[in-house]
Amino acid sequence: MTTPTVGILLAAGAGTRFGGGKLLAPLHGQPLVLHALATLQGAVDEVIAVVRPGDEALHAVLRDAGARLVLCGRAADGMGFSLACAAREVPAGHPVLIALGDMPAIAVPSARKVRDALDTGAAIALPVYRGRRGHPVGFAAHFVPALGALQADQGARALLHRHAEQIRELPVDDAGILTDIDTPADLTAATGQLARLRSSPG
Repeated sequence: MTTPTVGILLAAGAGTRFGGGKLLAPLHGQPLVLHALATLQGAVDEVIAVVRPGDEALHAVLRDAGARLVLCGRAADGMGFSLACAAREVPAGHPVLIALGDMPAIAVPSARKVRDALDTGAAIALPVYRGRRGHPVGFAAHFVPALGALQADQGARALLHRHAEQIRELPVDDAGILTDIDTPADLTAATGQLARLRSSPG
């Protein structure tokens, strides 16, 4: 029996380049963030969503969809703080998959491939599309305390750099692992990308 894997969904950004309200922007009939959450839920046993205090509408959407919320008072200081807030809530001994709330086009099989790599002994695992690394990124349980100590705006990049030799790259045929939404134009492009994904056989 494999150890349960926890998903961390980073949903504490301000979305300033989008003009605010990015994660609740409609995409195929539901808030953008729910696409990212559903993908993560399809690959892990529990999802912790890290959010900013006061964003009650987003809190309600995520909570109603089954995520466990963690409020991060220092989210504005950088992604590292947000990730650390969530990592400190992960039970000891559990590996994690880290995903971004503004990446709605990742296919569930890509996330599951990262989870499967952790289950078969990978220390760090991430998907690769045409030579480019994407999300979600998986970390074995022994890395979680280091994630919980992160600061600033680098997220987990410092860990990836420090332990580059332990990274297992997983080729996938999924451009969604690279697609994040920063602007309304990005959202329009993702709408088409998701439509193509849904119409593809299998």
